[in-house]
Amino acid sequence: MRLLLVLVSAIAAATAVHAAESSAAEEAALARGRPFVEVHADTDGDGGLIRGAIDVAASPEAVFRVVTDCDLAPKMVATLKSCRVLERDPSGRWDVREQVSKMTLLPSIRNVFRSEYDPPGHVRFWRVDGDLKVYEGEWRIEPMAEGSRVTYESRVSTPFHVPRSFARMSLRYQVSQALVALRREAEARTR
Repeated sequence: MRLLLVLVSAIAAATAVHAAESSAAEEAALARGRPFVEVHADTDGDGGLIRGAIDVAASPEAVFRVVTDCDLAPKMVATLKSCRVLERDPSGRWDVREQVSKMTLLPSIRNVFRSEYDPPGHVRFWRVDGDLKVYEGEWRIEPMAEGSRVTYESRVSTPFHVPRSFARMSLRYQVSQALVALRREAEARTR
């Protein structure tokens, strides 16, 4: 029992150190006007946790409109080939979307997910059908003195094995580019 307590304490301490290091790296990137993205691949190489953040000189309402614009999504994410709304709540609190992605040398991936909206600060989403084994996460949009801080977090698992180093590198690049495109579009809509 004592060994278990020591192990749990060590794991908790390591987790706290990692969170503090991530937070410092995140703040440093954001202070330089850059997006922050970290990807932690699962040991099996089929998925992982993605976390990103960016500061945007636009109101949370403007950012929220960009995040939830299905027609705009393929223009902001290079690998996304289509996005269409399959079902929609008449009051706008949720919808179900289908997205199709295609990366070079890999098969197309169809993803159907439900999003729940709490405007202008929160979008929560999860897989309901499609090729991905896991797809769940959220967008958080927090007001700041001169705009918004946007945080994205998701857990994704593909239907096929992808080498961990390739998955981390590819996802880090794609999410970083998508966050920069989000900022560009939200700021352009604000002008």
